[in-house]
Amino acid sequence: MVDRRAELILQKLEEKGRVKVTELSEEFGISEVTIRADIQKLEDRGLLKRTRGGAVPAAEQFSVPMVPGNILQFPEQKKRIAQKAYTYINDGDTIVIDDSSINYYLAKEIAAHSEKQVVVLTNSLISACVLSGAAHVMLFQIGGQIQGKLPAAMGELATSFVARFKASKAFVGAHAINFEAGVTSIGTPELQIKNAIMDVVDKVYLLANSSKFGGDYLMVVASFDRFEKIITDSGISQADAERAEKLGIDMDIV
Repeated sequence: MVDRRAELILQKLEEKGRVKVTELSEEFGISEVTIRADIQKLEDRGLLKRTRGGAVPAAEQFSVPMVPGNILQFPEQKKRIAQKAYTYINDGDTIVIDDSSINYYLAKEIAAHSEKQVVVLTNSLISACVLSGAAHVMLFQIGGQIQGKLPAAMGELATSFVARFKASKAFVGAHAINFEAGVTSIGTPELQIKNAIMDVVDKVYLLANSSKFGGDYLMVVASFDRFEKIITDSGISQADAERAEKLGIDMDIV
């Protein structure tokens, strides 16, 4: 029955070019929750693309080339960190994710799970693209001058845009984690947008793969007490893990 329903959904999609959850629910005599689950499974198979309230053919998608920056460095570690970070997002949350490469993987995690309705604010063009087709995400793209290894909005326009919002949680990356100085950044634009994000949220989660520990950059983003939790991977050295524990830093190692 499920396979037959999937066939009918795809057939209607081919005929109409778009389907709506409400209409399919009424026609098939089943709940909208069940229809959304069917659509999710079909999207996982690459047969369609979910939209807000329905779906469109997968063929309607197109790709835009972007500089990947360091997204492809340590991908498995970043995926695990993102999966753990997702567990701290609740249904109905309003969150901010910055332009760090690790948040690309968090954006993919959010997009893949329609069971949580979330509001997302981001300055990352790549993360925004990942989330733009997710029907369960209300997306706000931060505007401003596009800079950085990964294309992202920064500068005065971006920080003033962020200041107009209030969110429950932020998920940010780091260029380096130094136990003497705190969390550090590579330069002023990156520092400014991170500070602006942290100013409008209640809780900040730091997502950092283990290679970030021990480095040092000129600009200090914040001391460790500003972060609700640091999430890193199992590649962290025993010495760094013990040092974090002594400093009272709450850390998830995945």
